[in-house]
Amino acid sequence: MAHNLEREKCEQATQILAEIDMDAWLVWVRETSQMADPVLELILGGDLVWQSALLFTKGGERTAIVGNFDADGIEAKGLYHRVIPYTEGVKDTLRSELERIKPGQVGINFSLSDVAADGLSLGMYRILTEHLSGTPYANRLVSAEALIQRLRGRKTPSEVARIRKAVEITENIFREMSPRLRPGLSEAQIYGMFHEAMDRHGVGNAWDEDHNPAVDAGPNKVFGHSGPTENETKAGHLLHFDFGVKYEGYCSDIQRMFFFGKPAEVPEEVLHAFETVHDAIQKASEFIRPGVLGHEVDAIARDHVKSRGYEEYKHALGHQVGRLAHDGGTLLGPLWDRYGDTPRGEVEAGNVFTLELYVTTKEYGQLSLEEDILVTKGGCEFLSHPQRELICLG
Repeated sequence: MAHNLEREKCEQATQILAEIDMDAWLVWVRETSQMADPVLELILGGDLVWQSALLFTKGGERTAIVGNFDADGIEAKGLYHRVIPYTEGVKDTLRSELERIKPGQVGINFSLSDVAADGLSLGMYRILTEHLSGTPYANRLVSAEALIQRLRGRKTPSEVARIRKAVEITENIFREMSPRLRPGLSEAQIYGMFHEAMDRHGVGNAWDEDHNPAVDAGPNKVFGHSGPTENETKAGHLLHFDFGVKYEGYCSDIQRMFFFGKPAEVPEEVLHAFETVHDAIQKASEFIRPGVLGHEVDAIARDHVKSRGYEEYKHALGHQVGRLAHDGGTLLGPLWDRYGDTPRGEVEAGNVFTLELYVTTKEYGQLSLEEDILVTKGGCEFLSHPQRELICLG
C-alpha cells in the first residue's frame, strides 16, 4: 500500500518536470535518519545512509544511485527503473549519469521561502558542487522549489483518502469528548481524555504531542503552541481546542469552540465574535479556486474581520495539510516578510488547506475556528463539517 502511494508520487514528479520544462531533478542526501529531506517520505518512504542521488528526468526516467548496502532494499520497493550501487564513492557514477542524460537544468532542493523545498544542507551542496566541478552541470543547478511545491500540494486520490479518514477520526473524537466535558475539569485532564481516545482509534499526533490538542479554557488563556495547564473550565466560559491526528502518514488540523452554558446564555459579544469568524471562513471558501493567489484568499477573510471591528489575526488564514500538518507550498497568508514568497503562490486543484482565524473579545478571550478543505476544479470541498454554532454544554 505504501509503495503504491510512493509510486504515484514518483510518477507525478516526472509529470511535473515535463510541465515546468525542467530537464532533471536531483534529490541529493546522506544519513537521512539524522537529517531527512522532507521530500523523501513522498518518493522513497525510507532512509538512505551513504551519499545518495535520486535522479528524475522529464522524459520519465527514475534512477537511484545508492550505497551498495542500501541497493537491495531500494530495488525491492520498485520505485526506480534503475538502482545503481557503489562502494568507494558516488562521484564518478553521478557524473556519468548526468553526462548520459545531458540535462540543461538540474533542480536541487533549496528554497528561500518554503522549508518543505529546502532539504539540501549546505554541506551536501558543497560536496555536490565539488563532485561536479569541471563538468557543465555544476553551473546548471537551479532551485526545485516549483516542482516540490506542486508535488507536495497536488494530493493524489490515495492521499486525499487518508486525509479524509484523519479528519473523520478527529471529528469522531470531538463528538466522543463532548458529553464528557463539564465545568471543573483542568486543561490537563481534558488533554488526557483526548489521548485516551487517540489510542482507542489507533492514530498518532499531527504535531508535537505536548500541545496536541491545545486546550484553552476561559478568557485568560492566549492561544498558541503551548501545552495544557491546570487551569479549570467554568460555567459561562469558552473552551477552545486545536486538534489533529495522523492516520497512515497523513494529518488533519481542526479547531473547535465550546461554551459552558445553555444556548440562551451565550453572551452577545461571544455570538458576534463567533459569527465573524464563521462568516470569514465561509467567504474565503466561496472565493478560493484554482488560479487565485494565496494572499488574495487571505485578504477576503482579513478584510471581513476588520470590517466587523476587530484587529486582524496575526497569522496566515491557511496552510496546506498532508504528510505534515504544516505541509509547505502556497500559503493563504498576507504579504508579510516572514512568509517570503509563499503567499504569492497559486492555489491548485488537489491542494488541501486549513481555513483558520481568531478574533479577541473584551470579556471572554479569543474565539477561533479551523476547517480543512480540498481545492477542486470549480472551488473547494469541506473535508471537515464546518462548525456553524457554538457547541453549548449546559
